[in-house]
Amino acid sequence: MPFTFERIGAAPVAADALPCVARMRDGVRLATDVYLPAAPSAATDTAYPSVLVRLPYDKNSRYVYFDRIARLFTARGYAVVVQDVRGKFRSGGHTLPFLRESEDGYDTIDWIVDQPWSDGRVGMFGDSYYGFTQWAAVAAQHPALRAIVPRMTAADFNAIWQPAGRSAPIWLEGIEYFAHHWVDNDSYEYRVDRTRRPVIEQYEAVFQAIGNRSLWFDLLAPRHAGLSTQSGLHPFDARPVPVLHCVGWFDNIVTAHMRDYMELASRPGWDAVQYLWAGAVDHENYRLAHAPVSAQDDHNTNEDALERMLPLYANPAIEFFDVFLKGVRPVSSLSKVTWELGHAGWRTSPVWPPVDSVPRTFWLTEAARATGPLPGAHLADEPARDEQAAQWTHDPDSPVPSLVEDSFAYLHVHPDLAPVAARDDVLAFSGPVLSESLDLAGPIGLDVHVTGTAPEFEVFAKVLDLGPDGRAHMISRGQVSVRADRSSDEIHLDLGHTGYRLRPGHRLALIVAGSDHPLFLPSTGTGENPWTAVTTKPGTQTLHTGGARPSRLTVCVVPNDTP
Repeated sequence: MPFTFERIGAAPVAADALPCVARMRDGVRLATDVYLPAAPSAATDTAYPSVLVRLPYDKNSRYVYFDRIARLFTARGYAVVVQDVRGKFRSGGHTLPFLRESEDGYDTIDWIVDQPWSDGRVGMFGDSYYGFTQWAAVAAQHPALRAIVPRMTAADFNAIWQPAGRSAPIWLEGIEYFAHHWVDNDSYEYRVDRTRRPVIEQYEAVFQAIGNRSLWFDLLAPRHAGLSTQSGLHPFDARPVPVLHCVGWFDNIVTAHMRDYMELASRPGWDAVQYLWAGAVDHENYRLAHAPVSAQDDHNTNEDALERMLPLYANPAIEFFDVFLKGVRPVSSLSKVTWELGHAGWRTSPVWPPVDSVPRTFWLTEAARATGPLPGAHLADEPARDEQAAQWTHDPDSPVPSLVEDSFAYLHVHPDLAPVAARDDVLAFSGPVLSESLDLAGPIGLDVHVTGTAPEFEVFAKVLDLGPDGRAHMISRGQVSVRADRSSDEIHLDLGHTGYRLRPGHRLALIVAGSDHPLFLPSTGTGENPWTAVTTKPGTQTLHTGGARPSRLTVCVVPNDTP
């Protein structure tokens, strides 16, 4: 049966946008919209600092809502320039991500500074891929680029698929992105059955139905080619510019973005101009305070909800540009770190983690109880003296369910993970019931001793907030792929960073599993490539703790400031 799909083309240009074309050095023309502040009532200087956005998702789509965002910026005296990147929607050129963004970013900034409405100063703004295009422009080192505000992104997207020094499970959802958005100028909506094998054939059928294919998808599946997404100078080796990193504690790529921030915050030359805004939001800007999201709070479908969301989205960038583009506010007016403690509001700090943050270790104990439902085994203040173990079976044909199909909008669903924890192929651990709030602020890491019978297996871990009603919601997560023949059975999982309050009556909890489907392709149990494998084999994994092999969860805690 042939695949059915929906082709999504360019939406109409907004009425208040000035449609233009910017010519690149190779002659390719990129579709570019310009939004200008309202004409002054008196004869004054009409040149403005510009905020550039370069994206692949149709500059005129409801999804990116830049006609509305532009109004917030122009009201503060900024020109806004929004561009379809090369090969997408109204822009010319070949459809291939990453490789030309540095040159095209430089040439677009050159085009901006030549316009009569430009005062020669340019900043950049945007999320995800259009966070990456900012880093690509930084690498090009145009002298007019004065500041950037990358949101929910990474300077090198390879750090998302394959973190440095670690083997990672196949993030099917993330790789599939290229098969939807990087085939040709348009985007494509369709559904594949991720349970059918070989999995790669589902995407071959999609490309055959469309009549074209995604070249970058081909570089990631069925084998990761490892081609760098930064084709020239790495941006961290370029001239430093002020950066406001905007991250979401529930963003599915927060770990990669926080690695960028932590590296630059400690790198001489860059450290002085690094700023962090971190909110209890996901990749699609849904808020923990609204999770799970009701129809009245869904900014993707509700116009009033969108109007309420946009100031939180845009204002941190506007305030940052007021300092580093316009120069109308002093640097001292900006906090180096502005962060949200989930369930407890906003905070500021001179550094991240906050200066009063201290590590706290929870040891995995009473392992024999880990195969039961929550609360399961213990997260204790002291390690067990004697070695203990808990086993689970990873069956590739019956993987642990993700409970969300779109982790970019995780908080839209914000699922209860207690049913997952109750499965016999998931281990569960919990701390004691809290008599007072426990405030987490900083990185989270899990160090566990795990062995397995399969040649290669995976470990997925999620830190949870277990409520008094028995429901459990994710705080942070991490995953790693390991080989059974490695030299040590100790595994480190980077579970990202968070700012989160566990309230009285709640418990800190942890679940450990061998799969997370359909977000990730399950390990086959045979050592075969999960993209092309037809047969699978269940495998047994054993978590060891206590004695000479203690396993532990480490969080960062700040003093409780509850009145």
